[in-house]
Amino acid sequence: MNLPRTFVALTLLLWLSPAAAESSPAGARFEQTPYGEQKVMFDFYFDEPAKINSALYWLRSFMNPLTEAPYGQAPEFMNIKVIIHGTEIVTVARHNEEKYRDAVARMRYYAQLGVEFRVCGLAAEDYGYQREDFQDFIVITPSAITELAHWQQQGYALITPQVLERRHSIESIR
Repeated sequence: MNLPRTFVALTLLLWLSPAAAESSPAGARFEQTPYGEQKVMFDFYFDEPAKINSALYWLRSFMNPLTEAPYGQAPEFMNIKVIIHGTEIVTVARHNEEKYRDAVARMRYYAQLGVEFRVCGLAAEDYGYQREDFQDFIVITPSAITELAHWQQQGYALITPQVLERRHSIESIR
């Protein structure tokens, strides 16, 4: 080990670091990622039905940047699927429409834009639901797990929303 060379290198590094920090512009830089056409599948599997409301914001956060400038993608040409197989399945049962009115309205809106909402047939069976029990924008599939594997093999990216309970306000931790 060449001690004088190491010492000189460390000294230069320590000496240049504050200078480099002072000469760089303040704040982060923005990068306009060149997004292209995307195929995505959202995996909804929640322990509380109401968590679907937060998960639908993930869907919005995916779609909005792609529909706005500079991308300008038409939502009806996006390839988006939502697989529902947790307790949130009750939100798409017709008899619960009033209870989950806001979530149903948002899902119906997205369905009109081309988003496919797919319910696990095994989960539907567990809940005692039949085809006629679901909203008209729902597609029932044999199995959520098999569905997830199938669409991933077709090139769909998997997004699994993590819906956590907020314990701090943004203002308090900022």
